[in-house]
Amino acid sequence: MAIKRIAVLASGRGTNLQAVMDGIKSGRVRNADLRVVVSDNPKAYALERARASGIEALWINPAAFPGREEYNLELIEQLRKRQVDLVVLAGYMRILTAEFVRSFKDAIINVHPSLIPSFCGKGYYGERVHREALEYGVKVTGATVHFVDEGTDTGPIILQQAVEVLPEDTVESLAERVLEVEHLLLPRAVDLYCRDCLKIEGRRVWIKAD
Repeated sequence: MAIKRIAVLASGRGTNLQAVMDGIKSGRVRNADLRVVVSDNPKAYALERARASGIEALWINPAAFPGREEYNLELIEQLRKRQVDLVVLAGYMRILTAEFVRSFKDAIINVHPSLIPSFCGKGYYGERVHREALEYGVKVTGATVHFVDEGTDTGPIILQQAVEVLPEDTVESLAERVLEVEHLLLPRAVDLYCRDCLKIEGRRVWIKAD
């Protein structure tokens, strides 16, 4: 089985990136080679995490391109140069174009801080997800790792895990507990992908026995 070459796209702190790197280092994420971390933000701490681990850190400035299409074409070119097999979105704050998604069909995964299809879609990121969960009064929320398609948070679901909403929860406390679950699910999904344990059939993702 050929080792899968991975690119992580991140815009902020990179805690999910760190979870993946830790998983590779510990052997929980197998058959994986993290080739590059790419950010649209030159100050993203994710880039520092990559550099500290000896991984290529690449800032691609969106302002250097006429529009989103051209920026995504540059992303595609840079990832193809590095022969990337899997693209992992870990707090990446830009919507990918349809051409990008087609270029890496069934090879892009994202982690989202809710139980999709609840509290997801356009505009649902960061604190808004948890605030609306609290305002709605749900008893459970959670995290989802899914394949990326041409919609927003609409691709086939790989893994989900619930998080109980406590009566005393704030946006911050709920976000912290959901993030802990993200740190478990994302490395697990990367491991399954890299070992060819995932099969997509329509909207369902089957997980082969380890």
